Amino acid sequence: MHNEGLGSWPARRARKTPHRPALVHDGRTLTYADLDERVTRLAHGLRSLGVRRGDRVAYLGPNHPSFLETLFAAGALGAVFVPLNTRLAAPEIAYQLADSGTSVLVHGPAHTALVDEVRYKAQVREFVSLAGTGPGARGYDDLIDGAGGGTGGDPIDEPVAPDDLCMIMYTSGTTGRPKGAMLTHGNITWNAINVLIDHDLLADEVALVSAPLFHTAGLNMLTLPVLLKGGRCVLTSGFDPEATFDLIAEHGVTFMFGVPAMFQAVARSPRWAGADLSSLRILTCGGAPVPPTLIAAYGERGLTFLQGYGMTEAAPGVLFLDAEHAESKAGSAGVQHFFSDVRVVRPDMTDAGPGETGEVVVSGPHVFRGYWGLPEQSAAAFSGGWFRSGDAARLDEDGYAFIVDRIKDMIISGGENIYPAEVEHVILAHPDVLECAVIGVPDDRWGEVGRAIVVPRPGSGLTADGVLAALAGRLAGYKIPKSVVFADALPRNATGKLLKQPLREEYGTA
Repeated sequence: MHNEGLGSWPARRARKTPHRPALVHDGRTLTYADLDERVTRLAHGLRSLGVRRGDRVAYLGPNHPSFLETLFAAGALGAVFVPLNTRLAAPEIAYQLADSGTSVLVHGPAHTALVDEVRYKAQVREFVSLAGTGPGARGYDDLIDGAGGGTGGDPIDEPVAPDDLCMIMYTSGTTGRPKGAMLTHGNITWNAINVLIDHDLLADEVALVSAPLFHTAGLNMLTLPVLLKGGRCVLTSGFDPEATFDLIAEHGVTFMFGVPAMFQAVARSPRWAGADLSSLRILTCGGAPVPPTLIAAYGERGLTFLQGYGMTEAAPGVLFLDAEHAESKAGSAGVQHFFSDVRVVRPDMTDAGPGETGEVVVSGPHVFRGYWGLPEQSAAAFSGGWFRSGDAARLDEDGYAFIVDRIKDMIISGGENIYPAEVEHVILAHPDVLECAVIGVPDDRWGEVGRAIVVPRPGSGLTADGVLAALAGRLAGYKIPKSVVFADALPRNATGKLLKQPLREEYGTA
């Protein structure tokens, strides 16, 4: 086998554990042998459509076995997989298809109308629909069954090296147009190894995959490491708190990943107090800081959150806080993964001292090779071989990192730097605050001051004065926002990250 990339994983697993379940979805189970056979057939089918080494194959649809089959089949051919965010509008999808130069798009039934809309805006050659054959589309199952002229189960012997490009994953684009992060087979494999080591994954792990697979965390921090280890992934097409309880009980789920909002919805369910959660072993959380109240709620059920910090460009794991230090280092993102090197630096790239705020930079075999088609931005993202994250952090005396904020979100008030995330964290500790965001607004005296946009708990009667009073003595005076406004919800992107730009547009005037 000349393939050292992800495309070889199903075959390698099928050699070792052919009869173990790999994927469970909607009452259907695929063993590793099934997965290997389907991936091989799909790879032949894609080859019959003209897919060759380096060609881009995109996928648009909810969590489904076909997402992973397409990823592995593309990898078997040395082609490049492009996962698309299902929550994007047609012009955004058209942009990513055109930007990546995708030649084949595999899509779910719910996206047929959207695909018809973008059909003529991107130079996609072939459309493959999970709904079956239709106008302008081939059927996905037909392709696997060999209707595309494939030769069935003969192994694909395409040499693929770790440094070959595996995936173009578009970053969430909280600023400007999304950029395609180029991740190699080696990047994703080394990240998975970091997860295996630092999460202590077992071969009988049962992962509940309700976070979207198109997001780097759901795919690379949860699903792929579990498949590498030979565990089972239970795929759900969307997150639903009630269904989560049923799936945990039915499948004996051991491992879950989510953004805080997902875990919060589960804890708010009337079933929370009486649910049997005894199978759960690993709960990982990312994408936003975890409110202390949420940590406490899960702690009462004997469950510990393992928090991490990462980014699409690092495939994505950078820092991880293990269970042993979850309480003693609460609020920290932990230390670097095993095969990862992380520094906190000043603008001149010298190391910041303990307690000093600097920029997180990262280096390691999991760090991407640059942005697709953007050589200048790729070069600017690195300094002396270190990827510059744009995130501000402080290290404590023990080397544990505390992420402070995006450097560009920093508010400069009267010459003092205010990091909104630090202020948000304190406001979120208020029991009547569900969500909050802090932005800078112009101020004649200080240049800029903080404004908190708060989503109150319904019926709580929370007032602006009540929010500010709770901060007195807990934050330096200059960090306390000068105004509070209330909102019904905060804008977030598809991965649950808060979008500051729309908030600045709506609430950012003095």
